Amino acid sequence: MTRTFQSIILLTALAVFASCKKDNFDPPGSTFKGRITYNGQPVMVEQNQVRFQLWEPGWGLNGPIDVAISQEGGYSAVLFNGNYKLVIPPNEGPFMSKSAGSTKDTIMINLQGNQDFDVEVLPYYMVTGAQFSQANGRVSSVVKIEKIITDANAKNIESVSLYINKTAFVGSNGNMQIQRKDSAVNAATDLNNLQLSVPIPAITPTQNYVYARVGVKIAGVEDRLYSPIQKITF
Repeated sequence: MTRTFQSIILLTALAVFASCKKDNFDPPGSTFKGRITYNGQPVMVEQNQVRFQLWEPGWGLNGPIDVAISQEGGYSAVLFNGNYKLVIPPNEGPFMSKSAGSTKDTIMINLQGNQDFDVEVLPYYMVTGAQFSQANGRVSSVVKIEKIITDANAKNIESVSLYINKTAFVGSNGNMQIQRKDSAVNAATDLNNLQLSVPIPAITPTQNYVYARVGVKIAGVEDRLYSPIQKITF
């Protein structure tokens, strides 16, 4: 065996060892979770349609980690320990960052092990006191919609919708509803006692329940705001 061939074998072995060592890094193991809240109450949105970003400084051109928000307003991500910048992108969600108007819409996070962290925001509105009932083959709802942002950043409501679905995922997307009722909102609409009703369609296979929630479409905002989901048995 020549020295050249021996050198090639040695270099190949070192390269394989280095590659294996690189591939054997421990995976991320810290859970970062919490809710998007207003005054401690979760802000309800559509499943996985609203996101925020986590940036980890010092990693060159790596992009952000997108974290999706559940329909109950919660989130969860498994990460490496380290320092992160939590950023709510502009026009993301039916809310404004709590720090809107300051220098940056950024929250610094120092993650060292599992951490629960609620992100406080300013929603344009909140849906409160939602009540659902069923009778004569229909689901009915009564809600109160409270205006939260009343300054120059305030926005009007375009419409309010009642959605029902055969699963516990309910929203404006086609696979998250089997029936809906839309109601336009104007100056004469009583937001303290807004009532909607939809017929329950035939469901295959047959089941004796549906899930319901009310969604609010805010002018100039893509993502709707929602009430909690309720199971309706009939």
